[in-house]
Amino acid sequence: MIRKATAVWNGTGKEGSGSLTSTSGVLNKTPYSFNTRFMSEDGKAGTNPEELIAAAHAGCFTMALSFALSGAGFAPTQIDTEAALNMEKVEAGWEIKGINLTISAIIPGITAEQFQASVEGAAKNCPVSKALKAVPITHEAKLL
Repeated sequence: MIRKATAVWNGTGKEGSGSLTSTSGVLNKTPYSFNTRFMSEDGKAGTNPEELIAAAHAGCFTMALSFALSGAGFAPTQIDTEAALNMEKVEAGWEIKGINLTISAIIPGITAEQFQASVEGAAKNCPVSKALKAVPITHEAKLL
């Protein structure tokens, strides 16, 4: 399976701008720039690579957790995962310092221990988590 996306950039790093397009069309000439990456906290001016990594991680981890729960005999009603990617300016430029996953879930009939075991299993088996293993990944999980 191959998944593709395309980036087009015009101009210098600071003054230029670009767009991102994915095969699915979910990203369709979606704007990104220095401002959307480093200045615009509300995200309304466009996206940035780090936001997309966080979205991919949250989505992948949530599915991995759903599969882990199903494999353990539990049918989740709802799983919410927020991925908070921490990027800091260092001497050599910018660096992703870590990602924290905050998970809350409604799962009928599960104990807190069973839920935590499924979270640990998802953390080990999520393909995006595996791809990001050079970055510290933490998680906080709670049942609702």
